[in-house]
Amino acid sequence: MWRIKLACLLLIFVQVQRVVLGTHDVYIVVMEGDPVVSYRGGVDGFPATAVDLDEEMDVTSEAVTSYALHLRGHHDKLLDSHLVEGTYEKLYSYHHLINGFAVHMSSLQAEFLRKAPGVKHVERDMKVQKLTTHTPQFLGLPTGVWPTGGGLDRAGEDVVIGFVDSGIYPQHPSFAAHKTDRYGPVPRYKGKCEKDLVTQRSFCNGKIVGAQHFAKAAMAAGAFNPDVEFASPLDGDGHGSHTAAIAAGNNGIPVRMHGHEFGKASGMAPRARVAVYKVLYRLFGGYVADVVAAIDQAVQDGVDILNLSVGPNSPPTATRTTFLNPFDAALLSAVKAGVFVAQAAGNGGPFPKTLVSFSPWITTVAAGVDDRRYKNHLTLGNGKLISGLGVSPATHGNMSFSLISAADALLGSSASKYSALDCQRPELLNKRKVQGKILLCGYSFNYISGTASIKKVSQTARSLGAAGFVVAVENSYPGTKFDPVPVSIPGILITDVSKTEDLIDYYNSSTVRDWAGRATAFKATAGIADGLAPTLYNSAPQVALFSSRGPDVKDFSFQDADVLKPDILAPGNLIWAAWAPNGTDESNYAGEGFAMVSGTSMAAPHIAGIAALIKQKNPKWSPSAIKSALMTTANTLDKGSHPLRAQQYTASEMMTLSRATPFDCGSGAVNPKGALDPGLVLDAILLYPCLAGHEDYITFLCSIPDVNQSEVSNIAGSACNSNSKGQRPFDLNIPSIAVSQLRGTVVVKRTVTSVSDETETYTIMTRMPPEVALEVTPPAVTVVPGASREITVTLTARSVTGTYSFGEIAMKGDRGHLVRIPVVAMGFK
Repeated sequence: MWRIKLACLLLIFVQVQRVVLGTHDVYIVVMEGDPVVSYRGGVDGFPATAVDLDEEMDVTSEAVTSYALHLRGHHDKLLDSHLVEGTYEKLYSYHHLINGFAVHMSSLQAEFLRKAPGVKHVERDMKVQKLTTHTPQFLGLPTGVWPTGGGLDRAGEDVVIGFVDSGIYPQHPSFAAHKTDRYGPVPRYKGKCEKDLVTQRSFCNGKIVGAQHFAKAAMAAGAFNPDVEFASPLDGDGHGSHTAAIAAGNNGIPVRMHGHEFGKASGMAPRARVAVYKVLYRLFGGYVADVVAAIDQAVQDGVDILNLSVGPNSPPTATRTTFLNPFDAALLSAVKAGVFVAQAAGNGGPFPKTLVSFSPWITTVAAGVDDRRYKNHLTLGNGKLISGLGVSPATHGNMSFSLISAADALLGSSASKYSALDCQRPELLNKRKVQGKILLCGYSFNYISGTASIKKVSQTARSLGAAGFVVAVENSYPGTKFDPVPVSIPGILITDVSKTEDLIDYYNSSTVRDWAGRATAFKATAGIADGLAPTLYNSAPQVALFSSRGPDVKDFSFQDADVLKPDILAPGNLIWAAWAPNGTDESNYAGEGFAMVSGTSMAAPHIAGIAALIKQKNPKWSPSAIKSALMTTANTLDKGSHPLRAQQYTASEMMTLSRATPFDCGSGAVNPKGALDPGLVLDAILLYPCLAGHEDYITFLCSIPDVNQSEVSNIAGSACNSNSKGQRPFDLNIPSIAVSQLRGTVVVKRTVTSVSDETETYTIMTRMPPEVALEVTPPAVTVVPGASREITVTLTARSVTGTYSFGEIAMKGDRGHLVRIPVVAMGFK
């Protein structure tokens, strides 16, 4: 009896403590002690697990397994000794990239742990968001790159790309493994393959080599709804399948929709393998604790490349610099393990300081508009041409048909209860009146919120027997991005408000009405042209309007950082790729197998796929060498040989074009052929070549003004050393130079290393506006294969303008190589 009473008392105690402790959140806790990837011994009974960059870690070895279990046990022991059982839930143990764990607990418990011995950092979890055919040809891959890797049948062979995204639709032909040349095993990849909850079939097939999902933090936060989300790697959104296909989708997959073929789709590296780490879900996005767990697992499994089309909602607030947080720290350890990381820049453009990818060890990708544009026009009965967007067939026989507005086709007074004018509900419109005519619909805010879609208008018009439809934008919606949508019947979207006014004036003047204003005769006519074929432009690429811009920021107060971001530009506008038929991310593609989507989410996998091609050719290259090859060979001119331009807003919020700066496109537009043969690379070494690449990044973190050095140790896992003294952030040996506060004269050094087979002499040239003087010595360097040479860059502020100056260092080799290093600086008194 006394045991029952004691149990009841304990239960009451736990329940009371839960009440006192208050509501729970997910927290990420970082512990003292090295994770597996950097542990070099020192704990009795546990041998070192860290390996050099040119070695491959055996994650199944007894040393790795035992040390990982040791860390996990240490995490459990800490929680058991400081928190009452039943009042918290440990979600993940992180042991490969960072030493720590994620736990669902109260803020009071978090304070207890902050003071506990062995705890270095405690941070509340935050949410992450998505950063949402023709491009292989546009980038020159079939003729200029794939042949060097053995042809398209071998492009990216056996390189494993990890996708931290919304999952995958494994039945899509872009991920099929039943081609004539089947996929063999990749023994070094150790990832798991979950099974479909319904069919019990594995998500893996040879092309897809790993498939896991991570949702413990989302579940603990109460955001995961099992009736809507899939507790498996299955893509319920569409985003993950799209990004995976862009990077590594099979070659020659016909893109068919509504009976029309829009070409054949291919990934950048069509023979690369796909490893899926699902962290994004339909309704809420995802959580950092789940993302860190996915990254930790991906590197442990043995991926070569990581694609992150996800990012935080804002710069981290819990640390003094944006570069120090569990998310970026995990990616730093991933890079240390030899994994190249591509991350989307964000979709906050064209406004400055909207980036959500901050750190120099990450390759941050901006989105470009390529040379393919889908445009169409409407021919009115009065002879006027109204331009618009519409991927649709022409009206029957290229003829004109009578126009009828949705307002004149309403059925009964009950229609006033609904928003009938945006043509989403066919039952509200008179089929007898609409049949055989072109239906004129309005563009309401419902389209922006996602509750209305062009696809639904098409379905409405088809069900009513209309000859076609027009959706006309009557009011300006600043920041709205209008994309053409493939539809099965003639249709067009008029985005220019002034053109809409012309259309409505013509319609009203041609429509006969009775004394009550009811339409009795429809004499306005129009014809919709064929919009299925794209038009190709030489003024490409351009920086897309939505693509996030620099400068990079070093803290939550948005102070400028001495790091250039974004790093590079890749296609990210109107990209055709695979889609999940049950995907809900784009209502216009619900139920479809392909989608044409825009976003920096689409740009990042272009870089991930091209990085896989570089990795295939140069398997021993470090992530920073791959990043350098991509950046130093990037194009600064468009296809018409004009300087790259960026889409911007005018003062009246109209879109215009201006010359692109490095804050728009980084080093320029990706040039895959050049990246495979860059001549020189700038690897992440500072002035002290004896330091390993990881230590260079630690020195970078320690050199940031006002940074708390204990914070560097607590989060990044390495302490600042004597070599950090006197260093500045812009001393990091990366292929760009950014000085946010140039006072007087600053001297910067860069080390270039030859990756060519031949000795080459480079002549060095500079370009910079007169406000800042830019000098480089020596004026020329000769570099033998495998050797390194140092150049000295001197920047002097000549005048203080309060704005940045943009220039570049160009190294032109006598063997044909051209290496460009962008330079940005702002003069200060």
